[in-house]
Amino acid sequence: MGVLHTLTVGPAEPTTAGDSPAVVFLHGLFGQGRNFMAIAKGLQPEFRSVLVDLPNHGRSGWTETVDLVAMADEVAEAVRAEVDARVHLVGHSLGGKVAMLLALRHPDLVERLVVVDIAPGPSHDVSQFEHLLGSLATLDLAVLEGRAEADEQLEQLIPNRTVRAFLLQNLHRTDRGWQWRANLDLLRSSLDVVGGFPEAGDSTFDGPVLWVVGERSEYTSQDDAARMRALFPRAVRVAVKGAGHWVHSEQPDAFLATLRAFLPASLPQ
Repeated sequence: MGVLHTLTVGPAEPTTAGDSPAVVFLHGLFGQGRNFMAIAKGLQPEFRSVLVDLPNHGRSGWTETVDLVAMADEVAEAVRAEVDARVHLVGHSLGGKVAMLLALRHPDLVERLVVVDIAPGPSHDVSQFEHLLGSLATLDLAVLEGRAEADEQLEQLIPNRTVRAFLLQNLHRTDRGWQWRANLDLLRSSLDVVGGFPEAGDSTFDGPVLWVVGERSEYTSQDDAARMRALFPRAVRVAVKGAGHWVHSEQPDAFLATLRAFLPASLPQ
């Protein structure tokens, strides 16, 4: 069986074990590595998976600023320390931007790249995340009794129960009461950075790239295709029917089948 582990970037000590090939998953804004747990299990036994908590998320360390290039380099360094081989890299949304930058800056580390519902350019609309993070900021953690109360307080601001449950996974109880695992204040104030994409210069990644988009999502458009091809000449676009932005959670079977069709079960020698 493949070995699943949350690899944290920052003060926490990461460890992994198992045989190659490894699939490294990078989550989206305000997510955690474990968001991909079901997909990672579905890739067993042919693959082992590394579930990354990006900086300022999950159990990884917090930073003073959000820098997508620095984030990509940190993830690359951590993966190199734990996986003694090239990896398949899967990134969703914010994680997709980090994955693209990592592949462009560290092509020797990446065998195949999967970019999920995001493009290598400015995001078309970050207002949804501005609303979601602003809604979370209305919670008074000092007097909060628990997740059930938080869910109730957010019901009118965030009517979608699935989205609320996803966001509230970030709440955890500490000796000081309820706290956010993610760096909510920094992420909220840095949405312009999160929604952007730094210039890549003349860099390209010439390996195989799968560009998975949700059929109902508005996070990518046909206008992104030229930029995607310029940076990733071998990119192939696949639209998953019935999926919005969270492709892997909305259509997990279709997403898993798409991954299995794209990822080879062994690395080139």
